[in-house]
Amino acid sequence: MSGAGQLAGLIAEARDIVVFTGAGISTESGVPDFRSPGGVWSRMKPIYFQDFVASEDRRREAWTRAFSGAAGWTGAKPNAGHYAVARLVAQGKVSTVITQNVDNLHQDSGVPPKQVVEIHGNASYATCLACGLRHELEALKGPFLDHGEIPACRRCGGIVKTATISFGQPMPEEPMARANAATLACDLFLVLGSSLVVFPAAGFPLLAKQNGAVLAIVNREATDQDSYADLVLHEEIGPLMTAAVG
Repeated sequence: MSGAGQLAGLIAEARDIVVFTGAGISTESGVPDFRSPGGVWSRMKPIYFQDFVASEDRRREAWTRAFSGAAGWTGAKPNAGHYAVARLVAQGKVSTVITQNVDNLHQDSGVPPKQVVEIHGNASYATCLACGLRHELEALKGPFLDHGEIPACRRCGGIVKTATISFGQPMPEEPMARANAATLACDLFLVLGSSLVVFPAAGFPLLAKQNGAVLAIVNREATDQDSYADLVLHEEIGPLMTAAVG
């Protein structure tokens, strides 16, 4: 049986699927990953959270990157993999999509935002680090590019940052709790395009497996968790998911 056929069989048998996505699902939309040659961190050094908070110069550098699109995280379109996941959500097969990505492509493909758990945040808007107020990037862009105004909260004056989780920034408690609960409730945990090297996020597949769920991993390269999985497929996600889901 083909890989798509095997995956389709697991999907058909499952009652509650959690899909866990990493950079590999979005590279097929042209979004760069982080760690490979040519990835984001090979072209620019990450700005650590504590440096962003402490230094106006680092905040200015971060906002220059954000508004230039240098990282390539925003502006892409969903691909066949995203749409296949969205179809499974619409069918009621997938309860939760846990994503390490910050590109908003699951929501753009039609997955209701309430069913997407973004454990590394979202690059398409900003939040105040003091009061949590959401700020749209378009409203911040003009004052920064035209007058050099580093974004500050319109409500409390606090430091504003894109809503991504930076190196050194604490993991968000509420999304992590939601991801944990969904993982413990599922009977199929499907990994799509994650190298499974970044913890604590990479702990969710193992938690699901230990709790009795079937574990399937789809990734171009081998992962350290392949030996724990019930099904491992090293294939392109879009074509595979299209064939498996229909």
